[in-house]
Amino acid sequence: MRDKLEQANSRKASQASGKFSQMDVDESEFNDPFQALMEKAGNHGRYQTLYNFVFVGGLAFSGAMIYMNIILALNIPDHWCMVPGRENTNFSLEEWRDITLPKQADNRGRETFSNCEVFRMNFSEITDWSGWNTSQRTNHTETCQNGWSYDKTWYESTIPTDHNWVCAKDLFVTNVFVVGRVTEVAGSFILGQMGDSYGRRFVYYISVVFCSLGRIMSIMCTSSYTWFLIMSGIVGLTVNSLFQSPQIIGMEISREEDRSRIAFFQSCGWSIGTTLMPLLYWWLRHWDSFMWLTSVPTAMVLLFSKYVIESPRWLISKRRFREAIVQLQKIAKINGHRFDMTEKELAEIYSQEKQDVTYGIASLFAGWRLARNTIIMGFSWCVVAVSYFTLVLFSSRMAGNPFLNFLYQSVVEIPAYIVGRYMGDTYGRRFTNSISFLVSFVTCLPIIVYATDERYESLMIYLATFIKFLNALTFFTVNLQCLEIYPTCMRQTGVALGTILANAIGVLAPYLVYLGTTVDIRAPYYILGVLFLLGGIGALFLPETLHKKLPDTMEEAGHFGKHDKFFSLPKPPPAMEKDDRLSSHPELTSLRRSETAP
Repeated sequence: MRDKLEQANSRKASQASGKFSQMDVDESEFNDPFQALMEKAGNHGRYQTLYNFVFVGGLAFSGAMIYMNIILALNIPDHWCMVPGRENTNFSLEEWRDITLPKQADNRGRETFSNCEVFRMNFSEITDWSGWNTSQRTNHTETCQNGWSYDKTWYESTIPTDHNWVCAKDLFVTNVFVVGRVTEVAGSFILGQMGDSYGRRFVYYISVVFCSLGRIMSIMCTSSYTWFLIMSGIVGLTVNSLFQSPQIIGMEISREEDRSRIAFFQSCGWSIGTTLMPLLYWWLRHWDSFMWLTSVPTAMVLLFSKYVIESPRWLISKRRFREAIVQLQKIAKINGHRFDMTEKELAEIYSQEKQDVTYGIASLFAGWRLARNTIIMGFSWCVVAVSYFTLVLFSSRMAGNPFLNFLYQSVVEIPAYIVGRYMGDTYGRRFTNSISFLVSFVTCLPIIVYATDERYESLMIYLATFIKFLNALTFFTVNLQCLEIYPTCMRQTGVALGTILANAIGVLAPYLVYLGTTVDIRAPYYILGVLFLLGGIGALFLPETLHKKLPDTMEEAGHFGKHDKFFSLPKPPPAMEKDDRLSSHPELTSLRRSETAP
């Protein structure tokens, strides 16, 4: 009887092996010894739930507010030159502006009152208004001499209204965003490589501390524009790794089928934060109390520091087996498991693998396939970042309620993540990414045609919101692809490179908004439309990552997707017994059997 069972098992293993051969796939894309280690410690237990809620979702929630609150606080409401003398008349504000202010064309070509000029005349000296008419007014103009008045329909105060960052200083706000993008590039370059060299946890602590201090100090330094720029730059240096480090650890300690769930946790945390933010400002109406309330929560995450771990997968890639066991035991304890593997046993499992020698970002271009993936991923990040920041900045400067405009852009993100997760787990990351880009391109076309016509104002808001929906869907997919394509030894560097390129090109976003608000409202959509089209085409040439293990070595990353067919949807690998999958690692097989032995 035993002989017959062994023969049947032998045939079953042989058939499974045959299925792999028929599929012409690389077995290294599915055979993951680390998952067996995580199964012993628990790869879907209480610790993962705690980590995802606090450090992936929770930190994304608070981090989104500390990152994005500056956009609302730097909003410039409608403003005009203050002209003394109206207090001696019975004119309404609109009548007084019509008398004292010249007209100019706005970004839609409409004639409106000038924001920065006034007729060169002392209107307070006029004593008899009954016989006065505009023919007695000079046609010469001058810049504002007595400051500005601001529309307080939506804001009691913003940073620019408190410090008059308008007219001759109207680029002050734009330059803050540009400095933020530049420092994000520098921070991603430095901290991304530090995460792969010195550990994810080390970079996590640096990010939380400096991001919190930078934003809090910027609130206190608005009277000095130079110091405000410096403090805003410190936030930019660390803000991207604030999100990257916890998410990478979360993915590296979880099951393959949970990877999109972890990305979903972070994306939802981000969206909830950006949805709550405009409601808080609408309620508070003052920038300083709003900034304090949305900046402090990030620092409070430090209260949960005892639950922060270093990625055991990263530690193993660095051959630091003893430390990896300590982290795995910490996970196992919270999950109610027992992890009693010795350092020697763990070293034997990975005895055939050598530690990769890497050279920072340059290693991402080692080999044609990895270089191609890196370039396409980088371009996808660029398109996502430019479109995201352009849409968000532009929404706060559109007609109507700026808080609701911002809110609409944020609310649509959560449904986008739900759709993105479903499509990504059903049809694959590559297909989802490309379709989203291409539909965004098509949506730009009616905006370009009708944006200058006020009758279609509501339609323009809906279409811009739909593009934001697609942008969120694309962000979710691109972020997930980026985490899944790069090897463990270069994962944070790879994600950081995408961020570097995104922010380098993202420097253009504030200037696109400047063009759209001061020159032609259609200008940003001309450029975004072209980028969406190129992004959709490029995404088709990325490898599919669904149903594949995270690559651990440079060699695995160099062959990743080699056997993929261009016109195909991803399919799960053939089902095999766990012992069959780990047949190349007898140490793990014996370990599993020892667990089940009486």
